[in-house]
Amino acid sequence: MHPRNRWFIVCSLVYAIIGGGFGVYQAFFPGTLPGLPARAHGHIMLLGFVVMMIYGVALHTLPRFANKPLYSERLANVQLWAANIGLILLVVGWLGYWKAVLFAGGVIAWAAMAAFAYNIIRSVSARPTGEEG
Repeated sequence: MHPRNRWFIVCSLVYAIIGGGFGVYQAFFPGTLPGLPARAHGHIMLLGFVVMMIYGVALHTLPRFANKPLYSERLANVQLWAANIGLILLVVGWLGYWKAVLFAGGVIAWAAMAAFAYNIIRSVSARPTGEEG
């Protein structure tokens, strides 16, 4: 497995632990966090845990299922950084309710999703590297 894909999976599991703890904290101490903590928690769990896991597993498996190489390793590496930076900005933005930070985080997270979609589409529609079976 490519180290980048492992990093997506590790980040996913770290976000699951952080998001779960964040949710438990909110349940026991409601109203003690600034901003909109429920939205921050939701983004940690969905973009952090779920989507990062999808990125890591899909980047590893989908090209293999199609018997084709990943279109761009470099784009996938940029995606890893963009996805994490975007998520962190979104969480900070929701906790402080800073609209400019939310906007920046949303744009960066969306760019990571677009890069993923482009890379996967190009990967599975590329010419085969070996026998199609």
